[in-house]
Order: sequence, then C-alpha cells, then structure tokens
Amino acid sequence: MGVNKKLNQKDIQQFVTEDLIAKIKSEREELRRMVFNHSVTPLDNPLAIRTKRRNIARMLTELNKRKKENKA
Repeated sequence: MGVNKKLNQKDIQQFVTEDLIAKIKSEREELRRMVFNHSVTPLDNPLAIRTKRRNIARMLTELNKRKKENKA
C-alpha cells in the first residue's frame, strides 16, 4: 500500500480484530518516524502525515465500534 492511500471503511472492516490492533500499532510507529523525519528534513509530501493520522483514526473508530458491539 502506498503512503498516501486512504483506507476505506470496507477495507478496515475486513481486518480481524487482532490484525487491526497490530496494524494500528505499526501505523502509529510509522507516523512517529515520519513526524520526526519531517522535523529534521522536510518530507517530499508532508500531506502523507495527515493521511497516516486519519487512517489511524479510522482504524481506532472501527476497533472501538467492535468493542461496543461485544459489550452489548
């Protein structure tokens, strides 16, 4: 997947919960590296940081939705 690829909700829903948690963890780590690298030397495409952050938010939303469904 490209750096700037927006994850669709359908793509995120296909992940198994354990895979979703692992994906969130790896995406967060990659975001940290991107932000750090951007502070040292500018990225070619700084909008990639925004896309990465929003993809993480989409995945967290799906994870929280699943947690609420399991409680109900």
